[in-house]
Amino acid sequence: MSGELGMSSRDRGLDDRHKVVIVGAGRVGSTTAYAALIGGLADHLVLVDQDHARAQGEAMDLVHGLPYLPPARVEAGDFAACADADLVVLTAGVARQAGDTRLDLSRRNLDLYREIVPAVMTHGFSGVFLIVANPVDLVTLAVHRLSGLEAARVIGTGTTLDTARLRSLLAQHFHIDARNVHAYVVGEHGETEVPVWSLARISNLPVADFARALGMSWSAEQERSFGEQVRKAGGEVIRRKGATHYAIALATVRIARTVLRDQRSILTVSAVQDGEQSIEGVALSLPCVLGRAGRINTIPLPLSPGERSDLDRSARVLREAYEEASGPP
Repeated sequence: MSGELGMSSRDRGLDDRHKVVIVGAGRVGSTTAYAALIGGLADHLVLVDQDHARAQGEAMDLVHGLPYLPPARVEAGDFAACADADLVVLTAGVARQAGDTRLDLSRRNLDLYREIVPAVMTHGFSGVFLIVANPVDLVTLAVHRLSGLEAARVIGTGTTLDTARLRSLLAQHFHIDARNVHAYVVGEHGETEVPVWSLARISNLPVADFARALGMSWSAEQERSFGEQVRKAGGEVIRRKGATHYAIALATVRIARTVLRDQRSILTVSAVQDGEQSIEGVALSLPCVLGRAGRINTIPLPLSPGERSDLDRSARVLREAYEEASGPP
């Protein structure tokens, strides 16, 4: 049994213009697949998981909903499916166990990707890697080094979710459409992430000016509070429901659509830096123009001195964390 489900694209008269392989069929991977199908992202979607039966079950469940979705081919497969994929989305990861430190988790997931990436590359994959698995910045750097692909073709979800959380919080605070909020979180996806308040805009106004126009107050203390809420948001969701998977799936599909359709959107993805903002040899998030070949350009930001210092610290922390996690236990 091949594991293929649903009518083939040949039967449907479609071309496999966008083939996406999702490695990891857990909550994040399966929710990403669901969001991708609803959005008509891919003509051919393959789920790969160490637990093949789980991948088959998720594929079956998705196929049963295809009559209500844009036509697509969905199947459970193995790493051979990556050979002609346009995009491989890496969501597989080892769950944190009781008593684990961040270093423990980092080491186990880096070890996991030392197996996964060669398994993908042995089939001649030449598309774009999109890393979702945490710690996303460390895994992004590892995938780049293990794959041998140019850095532009290896990107992580990075602070796209943190950026969305910041924009969402500001939109709620000011009672406006989140799509009118333009603000970035850069650096690490984690404790040292940097909200770029100096460049944050709402309707082309600095946040403080926008607040003043509405007769509302705004202060440096509120900025610190919002930044802390963004940093803690994932933990708060996990504390209440055990996992985060909806928002990160939507962020992943947004990045994937930008890449597959060559939209040239600017998103804060994690990528290996080669002198951008004077940072080298580490993967972290900065606003990047994305297209069919992955990262096209990184946008230089005129950061304030404090933000510049915070970004340097974030890079330093990530560099040290990678070296520690990659070394002997």
